[in-house]
Amino acid sequence: MKALILSGGKGTRLRPLTHTMAKQLVPVAGKPILGYVLEHIAAAGIKSIGVIISPETGEEVKGYIGTGRKWGVKITYIPQTAPLGLAHAVKTAGDYLGRESFVMYLGDNLLSYGVADAVKRFRKEQTDALIFLKEVDNPKQFGVAELSADGGIKRLIEKPSKPPSNLALVGVYIFTEKIHEAIARTRPSDRGELEITDAIQELIRMGRPVKSEILDGWWLDTGKKDDLLQANSIVLDEYIKRSIKGKVDKKSQIAGRVDIAEGTVIKNSRIRGPVRIGKKSIIENSFIGPFSSIGDRVRIYNSVIEHSVILNDSVLEGIERLEDSLIGRGTRVLHSNHRHKALRLMVGDDSTIEI
Repeated sequence: MKALILSGGKGTRLRPLTHTMAKQLVPVAGKPILGYVLEHIAAAGIKSIGVIISPETGEEVKGYIGTGRKWGVKITYIPQTAPLGLAHAVKTAGDYLGRESFVMYLGDNLLSYGVADAVKRFRKEQTDALIFLKEVDNPKQFGVAELSADGGIKRLIEKPSKPPSNLALVGVYIFTEKIHEAIARTRPSDRGELEITDAIQELIRMGRPVKSEILDGWWLDTGKKDDLLQANSIVLDEYIKRSIKGKVDKKSQIAGRVDIAEGTVIKNSRIRGPVRIGKKSIIENSFIGPFSSIGDRVRIYNSVIEHSVILNDSVLEGIERLEDSLIGRGTRVLHSNHRHKALRLMVGDDSTIEI
């Protein structure tokens, strides 16, 4: 079995941040989203992974993943010149996938657990497709599944005006080679894309077995700022352990599960977990509140930060309160003569903000 990770696209929902970085490389609890995806696939025993990349961000994705040695896998990069749909990505990877079954995992999705058990079930039940579903409050915004009594898929509908259920398609699928035949029989949707929902529906019309796996844990699509902040909070809450490798002076207070990497200095500050702070950062005369992730080489002075993600090489100074914010790499957020009790920002890379 192989795997196919979709790490292309233009990340329009996370702009301006994704003008200069791949959305799959935005960190959650200090690790790029793509890192969690690779860990899940490797844990399922899959050694060969194809990665769909785009012209805009492909080199950055390659720079992070490299050969795949870190995860014990072999990587094949597959360029997709334009984001023409998930089924188009599978079609683009046809030569790489060959006649093997494969896991398809969207690189900006996070699951509460991996795919190892689902892979075992897929092999045991000999189905042609196993799709992940999750109950959601807003099914109109997703591809939605209607199930038969035995848990099979009756039909799939992309963003229906009248959803037949609240079961949304999660960005993880397992297919046999039969999906290629179904895609070949599928035509582009009204928006000009080859939809994977249409291809799976074609599998059903062909009489092929299609089954579902309903997630009982969390699933997060990190394509938007609030989604990414929610993912950051959940991952911090579940995985962060107390680990103080940096230097903390006697005037500072560290409460709860706080991970401070080596080379970081905390001066006259309070840190209340769960919080993750990267390498070689400086936190001085500040408060870092729960569910915050601070990157490497960040400088924070005389500021209050809570429920935010601050990427590498940024500087924040004199900020009375920053919350629910995503701050890009190399960004400067500085205090001016105006005072605000709370700020909510989404700032792209290499920006300077005076408040």
